[in-house]
Amino acid sequence: MAIELNDIYAARERIRGGAEESPLRASPWLESKSGVVLLKLEVVQQTGSFKIRGAWNACARMNEQGAGRDLRLITASAGNHGQGLACAALNFGYPVTVFASSQAPRTKLDAMRFWKAEVRLCRDYDEAERQAKTYAAEGHGIYISPYSHPDVIAGAGTIGLELLDQHPHLDAVVVPIGGGGLISGIGIAIKALSPSTRVIGVEVAASCPFTTSLAAGRLVEIDVKPSLADGLTGNLDPDTITLDIVRRVVDDIVVVDEPDLRGALAGVIAHEHVLIEPAAAAGPAAFVSGKYKASGNVAVVLTGANIDSSVLADVLRSPLA
Repeated sequence: MAIELNDIYAARERIRGGAEESPLRASPWLESKSGVVLLKLEVVQQTGSFKIRGAWNACARMNEQGAGRDLRLITASAGNHGQGLACAALNFGYPVTVFASSQAPRTKLDAMRFWKAEVRLCRDYDEAERQAKTYAAEGHGIYISPYSHPDVIAGAGTIGLELLDQHPHLDAVVVPIGGGGLISGIGIAIKALSPSTRVIGVEVAASCPFTTSLAAGRLVEIDVKPSLADGLTGNLDPDTITLDIVRRVVDDIVVVDEPDLRGALAGVIAHEHVLIEPAAAAGPAAFVSGKYKASGNVAVVLTGANIDSSVLADVLRSPLA
């Protein structure tokens, strides 16, 4: 199913009351290094990340279509999508099972359970995704991918609409890339409404399936390494729809290293006084590391704030970027 601009506009109406229109705020700290930079603060969402947008849209669509309340929703998650889907499903009355990595931050696992999800722990994210798809295929419910699902992508794309409403003259938007659902949705919206605005993705060196696959001209399985940004790691679903979308709507992808992430995370918290999780530091890391040199008006999506206290304490001991 192709995702069009009208799907994103429809998603914006569906998610009212479930997701906030997040603020867009100037960053004097990043501006001093690379021009005019604006931070899109998805940290304000009720589940602490942008994932509530796609999850709420998916649940609302099923509700519109008359799906029975005995329909179980099944997903795989590094943490934030599972939490977002559990929150949205609880509102609409659907039961949820989340397959998650046993290495996921405890704060994210606890949050999924807080929103009444059944959580099944797996070896890693790739295994969680395989088990979730198998469980759904066996007839236990419907699988809602955290990134490769039209309603999830359309919901994420509402950020693109808000960005252009808040600042119509953006030269670029910088977006972290995990499974590609967020940048796919934002890219579809931005390129439809402001084709000259560049869409820039940021992957982590420990897990860069898009950089690798786009260079190869096909989906490539990578050797995933550990990363501070757990929400951005893992291989792509072999059936993903995001690779083709990213190929079409993303202008460039940069790759940041672990020291870049650590320094940017500490820097955002210290200089911007905004609590973010490591995956959300990918965009700022592209700036402070010099991997991305911006000019003009650039928006950076700070995707979430769900960080374990032990990780936070450790990172705050890092030298500031």
